[in-house]
Order: sequence, then C-alpha cells, then structure tokens
Amino acid sequence: MSTFTVVLIVPTGVGAAIGGYAGDALPVARAIAQISDRLITHPNVLNGAQLYWPLENTYYVEGYGLDRFAAQEWGLRPVRQNKVGLLLDRGIEPELRLRQIQAADATRATLGLNLTDYVVTDAPLEVELRTADSGASWGTIGNPGSLLRAAQKLIDRGGAEAIAIVARFPDEASVELQNYRHGSGVDYLAGAEAVISHLIVRHFQIPAAHAPALGPVSVDPKVSPRAAAEELGYTFLPCVLVGLSRAPQFITTQTDSREAIWSESVDVAIVPYNSCGGSAILNMANSKTQIIAVSNNTTQIQVPPEPLGIKVTKVNSYLEALGILAACRAGIDFRVLNPSISSLRCL
Repeated sequence: MSTFTVVLIVPTGVGAAIGGYAGDALPVARAIAQISDRLITHPNVLNGAQLYWPLENTYYVEGYGLDRFAAQEWGLRPVRQNKVGLLLDRGIEPELRLRQIQAADATRATLGLNLTDYVVTDAPLEVELRTADSGASWGTIGNPGSLLRAAQKLIDRGGAEAIAIVARFPDEASVELQNYRHGSGVDYLAGAEAVISHLIVRHFQIPAAHAPALGPVSVDPKVSPRAAAEELGYTFLPCVLVGLSRAPQFITTQTDSREAIWSESVDVAIVPYNSCGGSAILNMANSKTQIIAVSNNTTQIQVPPEPLGIKVTKVNSYLEALGILAACRAGIDFRVLNPSISSLRCL
C-alpha cells in the first residue's frame, strides 16, 4: 500500500485565524500527523517560540523549499539529525545575544541537538518591517550580503547542514504588535522572517529558519492564548533549532532520488480557503493531489480558488478536514458518507 502523504500550508504573515500566531496551528498538525503516514509542513505551522512538539512522521520544510518541492524541482531526503549552524545578527545587543547563545546551549545539553559554533554577521542586517495594503506583513534586509557571507562561513568552516538565523528586529511599539498580542492582528514580524529564510534556502539549498531577537515587552494581562507562547522568555530560538535538527535535506536533481520524497507522492494538500494563490498550491493544483480548503481559517488576503480555476474540496473547519483525510486514507469516497447518494449517470 502506498504511503499516505499530506501537505499542510498556513501562509505566513497574513493574519490566519489559526496558524497566524505563536504556533497555534501545531494542534492541527498533531491531529493530521495521527492519520497520515507523512505530514509535510513549514516552520510557521510548527514554531511556537519555546514550545514545540516532536512528530516523528512530520517534515519541517521552509517555505521557499516547499514551493520548489511542489513545483517538482526539489525532493526531500529524510535525515536522522542535522548539524545546525547558528547565525547571529551583529545588530543584536551583547546581553540579548548571550540569551540566544544560552538557549542554543540549552538545546544541546537538554535535547541532545548537534550545533556548530556560532557566527556573527560582519555588519548589522538592518531589518525593516512593512505592511501591505492587504494587511499582510513583509520586510526588507539592509545588508543581505552580510547574511550570505555568515551562512557561507557556517557551511564551509562549521560543516552546517541547516542554518538557524537570529536577526535583530525593531522594538518600536505599534498598533500591529498590540493587536497581534491580543489575538486580532497580523504577525508583523512574519513577512520579514520569510524573506530572510527564503534568501538562505534559495542561495544554499539547505534547510533554514528564523527566530527574531526582540527586547522584552511589558507584561500585558490581555495577551491572547494564541500569542502567549512568545511571552515565555527572552528568545524564540528553541523551536527553530528543534525543527531544523530533523528537517529533510533538499534534493535538487532526480538522479539523487533513491530515498527522496517528491511532490508526485502527495495525496492531499490543506490550505485556508481564501489563501489559494501561493506558489505551492498553484503547482499542486495541476497534479493529482486533492486540495482541501478550510473556510473558517480566515486571513487578511482574499484569494479563493474559484477565480484561479483551482478545484478544491471546501470544508468549514479542520475538524471536517480530518474526517475527509481519514476517509481518503481508508480508500473511501467521502461523498458516500451521507444519508442520500445520487445514482450513477451515463457519460
């Protein structure tokens, strides 16, 4: 019997009602992993600052790499453990930098992760944050060359097989941050984080993910449970290091595909209903992959599947999506699980 493979996508920085905060899509991923042989998803789903959950059959794939996977350009090779390099922005203050290093050391001592010595960029990365007219977040890096040079050093001198980046993000208080902490806004850091990790993965074809460095914020009794994971300490790094330690390596040629997973093996992809315009879904829409679109996971962007000509199974919730997944894995047409069934017609 073939391996039942599911891709779970919750776009980054678009204010998803589920998955737009601090790892709040992780319960969805845990449930899907229980009824899948393989679950492929991205850091936005699995990262929860200092909270994470080990899922043996789940693959942690950065967004740019996931797009290339869906386009059938890259495969995924499972690993037992990666050697993870830690890349720190020179713009991080000494005390805050020490917090990141101590968090990394803690994952070595407590979780047994394999890390290289760390590298500090030769210039501050100078991250700037932006918000699009749609409400989605994005950002820029003032010194991308410094980022790439530091990553190259980790690979060449440290033997890094995956890279965790910690960049200094602006501290200024904003309406966006306040709304986010209260569970009603967009993660205004996420878009810039995606730019940083995309650049590393595109350039070096190895797993990467980002954790922002921020100064401590004041205690707020109104913080939403969905954002509360980010209130637990001085760093968001632990979940990134845990995810990267088992992230599959990218295979960029079909000739090296003996143990690789390719997108042609994906049975089902799950995405918010009004966020169907991403590269991964557009590519999988042209394959045999069944796409489930979840309508109650609303986002700030409005890109439903119908205007794009994408055929989906629309459901109201992830609970309903789980039922369809269970039927698909059992080889049952979920449409017959109703009290009335229409008769066959002549073609």
